[in-house]
Amino acid sequence: MNSFPFANKTQAPKSPTQPVVHIVDDDASFRRAVSRLLQAEGFSVRQYASAGEFLISAPEQHYGCILLDIRMPGPSGLDLQEALQKRGIHLPIIFLSGHGDIPMSVRAMKGGALDFFTKPIKRPDLVKAVHAAVDQDVISRAHREQVRTCQDRYATLTPRERQVFDFVVNGRLNKQIASELGTSQRTVKAHRSQVMRKMQVQSVAELVRIAEQIAPLN
Repeated sequence: MNSFPFANKTQAPKSPTQPVVHIVDDDASFRRAVSRLLQAEGFSVRQYASAGEFLISAPEQHYGCILLDIRMPGPSGLDLQEALQKRGIHLPIIFLSGHGDIPMSVRAMKGGALDFFTKPIKRPDLVKAVHAAVDQDVISRAHREQVRTCQDRYATLTPRERQVFDFVVNGRLNKQIASELGTSQRTVKAHRSQVMRKMQVQSVAELVRIAEQIAPLN
């Protein structure tokens, strides 16, 4: 088993696009050792001695992940995971534990954790997990941004256009929609054209995909 060397201090992000790994662990020597390892891999690292210390800053402007000790004085790692969910902070979490606690690991994974390791951790396994978590965060952020964009576009539709939107994505023809709304096919076509323009799509298939993404709004 490789031991981690010690680092002197936390490295600040060098640029807005540099991934940041947040280490939340009450063991200072472990934080320093993992910090140096990850810095050597090209990551910026921030260290926190407790869940409360992390919550005070609760950063998410940089993409990255959280290495989170499951057992700490005060709020546990599981408590922090729950608090982050409530605050809408989506940084991927890799849990760390000094004990092989199966019930805790199950609860952590059900809560959305990407991985769960028992200390001591092999260097290659940790590095691989962090890279995977950062990649996942990049994908997740892009998806959330896409959903927000679609929601913003949907919000520009009038009430009648939203009705037409719903009918179209459910496969209704213009004739059927006109009958349902008590209007003419020509009017339905006009509304449908506006829906496609405002949602910035060229096909019904694209509109259906958007409807799936913004389903909570409908």
